[in-house]
Amino acid sequence: MTYAIDPELAPFVASIPSGSFVDPVPARRFFEDVNAMLSAGIDTSGLVIEDGSVPGEAGRPPVPIRIYRPKDAPDVSAAILQIHGGGFVVGSLDTEHGLAVHNAVSLGVTVVTVDYRLAPENPYPAGLDDCYAALVWMHQQAAALRIDPARIAVYGVSAGGGLAAALCILARDRSGPAICFQHLSIPELDDRLDTPSARAFTDTPIWKRSLAETSWDYYLGSAWRRRADDVPVLAAPARATDLAGLPPALINTMEFDPLRDEGLLYAMQLLRAGVSVEVHSYPGTFHGSAIFPARVSRQQARDSEDALRRALR
Repeated sequence: MTYAIDPELAPFVASIPSGSFVDPVPARRFFEDVNAMLSAGIDTSGLVIEDGSVPGEAGRPPVPIRIYRPKDAPDVSAAILQIHGGGFVVGSLDTEHGLAVHNAVSLGVTVVTVDYRLAPENPYPAGLDDCYAALVWMHQQAAALRIDPARIAVYGVSAGGGLAAALCILARDRSGPAICFQHLSIPELDDRLDTPSARAFTDTPIWKRSLAETSWDYYLGSAWRRRADDVPVLAAPARATDLAGLPPALINTMEFDPLRDEGLLYAMQLLRAGVSVEVHSYPGTFHGSAIFPARVSRQQARDSEDALRRALR
């Protein structure tokens, strides 16, 4: 199928390899290598960066985290819990490094990234449990971290966006730590893969239907079957019927992305539930195209910064 890719992005498409999650080990290595190139030479001189861990949920293993704090941050700053993408299968603290540095510097806030357990070795709810543990820890250690617990946002890209959406529902249902804002960028929300974009975009750059199917099969593991009626809402937030009381949201989608429509539909569900939502669908783009230099990529970055800055005042 031919796609009307933005002319500034089109030259990069031919260089994008066809990905596969069949063997997660080389997939993870490749993802790490690509992100290392993208973040090479990034300026971190204005930040204090610290690696650590937080207690796991219910006696589970400690969860690795990385903390980014601007050296000129105020005595008490806002904060972002940032959750990496990678189809629930790949990604780490290192692959999220460039975006975390950007957010900490551009917004002047503390950013905490979380190295949640990956599928298929650790299917749902392992990754979500780890993200919740990090959120609880941020609230418990707010004074030591010098962050305002009333100004903690969650930000996730792709699978990280799905985890961020689920984290907001989980925190609400447990009457848990407050989240002031959710930024869901190209979120992976729906295991059913039955939207028009999921059916149509089977060969799009970076993310395509076959990757989405494997991603959900790995994430749901042996306990649930993709598209089955009993898949939990906290695994696939698009299945939720009650979204009332969730934090305000920014949702970004890309025109030629199998995940486009589930993001747009989730925005509509939130709006119907009385949740304030800002939503963008960027023309001529594809899943992950924001990593490539183009005016539309810069516009997306500006929109994200502006929404987060307003939410974290």
